[in-house]
Amino acid sequence: MEDTQMPEPLRQTVHQLVSEVVMNCQEVLRYTEPDIARDWKRMTLIRATDASDTMDMASMLIAAYCQRTGMAMDTLASYLQTRHQRSRAAGPRDADRHKIAGMLGTPLPPEDDHEARTRFSCGQGYAEGGLMAEVDEQRLFTEACLHGLRARLYDDVDALDTYLPPHLAALARKVAGVLEVPQPAPA
Repeated sequence: MEDTQMPEPLRQTVHQLVSEVVMNCQEVLRYTEPDIARDWKRMTLIRATDASDTMDMASMLIAAYCQRTGMAMDTLASYLQTRHQRSRAAGPRDADRHKIAGMLGTPLPPEDDHEARTRFSCGQGYAEGGLMAEVDEQRLFTEACLHGLRARLYDDVDALDTYLPPHLAALARKVAGVLEVPQPAPA
C-alpha cells in the first residue's frame, strides 16, 4: 500500500469541508431545541442534507485523487462503500417508516416481514429508552463541543443558556471558554 501523505491543497480542502459539516451538524442539533420548534422540520432536513452533501464532496475529492494516482476501481468502490449508498431522492424507505412507527408507538403494518419487525423494534428501543436510556457521555460531550464551538465562533456564548438544558449549556460554556477566537492565517 502506498505510504504518501495527502497533498496539502487536498488536505486543506478536506479540513474546510469537514468544518462546514460540523457547523451544519451543530445547526441540526440547535433546531431540535423547543425554542425554535416552528422551523424544526425544514431546518433539520436542510442542515442534515447540507452536511451529507458536503461530506460527499469531500469523499469524491479524495476518491478523485485516489483514482488519479492509480487506485483500482474495485478498491475505490470498496473504500467508498458504494453498496451502502442510497439516494435521498427516493425518499424514506419502508425500513425508515417502520422504525418511526416503533418510535412513535403507532401500529406496525400487518406484514409477515422479519425486517419490518426488526426495524419497528429498533424504533421502540429508542422510544422506550432502551438504546438511549443512560446519558451517553460521548454524545453529551460531542453536543457540548458543537454548541460551544459555534457559540465561540459567533461570540454568542451567553445564548447557550437560552436554548440548551442547564447541564449541556454548562458543558458547552466550558468548551467555549477554552477555545481561542480564531485568527486569520498569516499570509
